[in-house]
Amino acid sequence: IYGDYIFKYHPDFAGTPTYYDRNDTFHIEGGDILNINEHVLAIGISQRTEPDAIDAIAHNVFNDETSTIDTILAFNIPSSRAFMHLDTVFTQIDTDKFTIHPAIMGTLKVYKLTPGKNPGEVDITETTDTLEHVLASALGIDAVKLIPCGGGDPIAAAREQWNDGSNTLCVRPGTVVVYQRNNVTNDVLYKQGINCLEMPSAELSRGRGGPRCMSMPAWREAL
Repeated sequence: IYGDYIFKYHPDFAGTPTYYDRNDTFHIEGGDILNINEHVLAIGISQRTEPDAIDAIAHNVFNDETSTIDTILAFNIPSSRAFMHLDTVFTQIDTDKFTIHPAIMGTLKVYKLTPGKNPGEVDITETTDTLEHVLASALGIDAVKLIPCGGGDPIAAAREQWNDGSNTLCVRPGTVVVYQRNNVTNDVLYKQGINCLEMPSAELSRGRGGPRCMSMPAWREAL
């Protein structure tokens, strides 16, 4: 509802195209949508995001001449509390770095959606690959750095993942908003050269959402 009013009345967002409406038939969760760059959108197929919703968004995005998005990567993530949304599985923190849930390592099933040859058509290809390879390919770089929640320690990862340790909000490359209580993960990020803006979170984390969940990134500029 807030979004409806912001896009309708705020002068900064006048004329913003809408690719999904909360009254649409099929459901999607905001935390399942991540802007990888100006050309690639990542969407999680999760507990709250249906494949048909992703298909509808793809048609709307690809048929908008003002949109620069030409690829949508639909990640088939496990249906469990720890993987509830895509932004609890991984979030981008720099041009080539991501925080991740350690359990996502290994192969993933990913569907690549691109515009078809004819207007209104969407081509879908299925691939099984590692998260590292999928993200590097999407960014057009040789490799990405995946930084696991809790530094890979299984006890710290389990505890801090519960408090959305891998759910960060990147406000500019290398600078992220994080929950203060995830001290093990934050220390790992500092050692990787990431500037962490720590947010007190004793009550916020009890609501089961991280800094990324309390935002709505509208676009990601080319660097």
